Amino acid sequence: MSEDKKIIRVRDVMKTNFHMIDGKATITEAIRIMKQHRTSMLFVNKFHADDEYGVLNAGIIAKLVLAKDRAADRVNVYEINEKPMISVTPDMDIRYCSRLFARYGLMRAPVMENGEIIGVVSPIQLVLDGLCELSGIS
Repeated sequence: MSEDKKIIRVRDVMKTNFHMIDGKATITEAIRIMKQHRTSMLFVNKFHADDEYGVLNAGIIAKLVLAKDRAADRVNVYEINEKPMISVTPDMDIRYCSRLFARYGLMRAPVMENGEIIGVVSPIQLVLDGLCELSGIS
């Protein structure tokens, strides 16, 4: 019938090192954490069980704080973070994940399992780790 295709799942290419921040933290605190961990993105913790995770990145800070000449120490993360986020599951085929990224213009997505963030995936991992393995590129 059909040829068996090798399936590489999001869990095979995701990164498990990501950083969280409390929504009540200031943008100044967020920038310190970003600098300390050399990252441009932080996930924002839920305030309660029925809340959703958020995301804060350098682009959001540039657009909503820096460009508007707002004081970073007077703006809280919860005021400008984006939520809800589009997430993926660890068992998703990277081909579908890539289609989702293309359809919605995503640069990163949290990998969610049982309602918790367990990793992060980006097109870089999908191509350099996933597609390379599918294509036998070393």
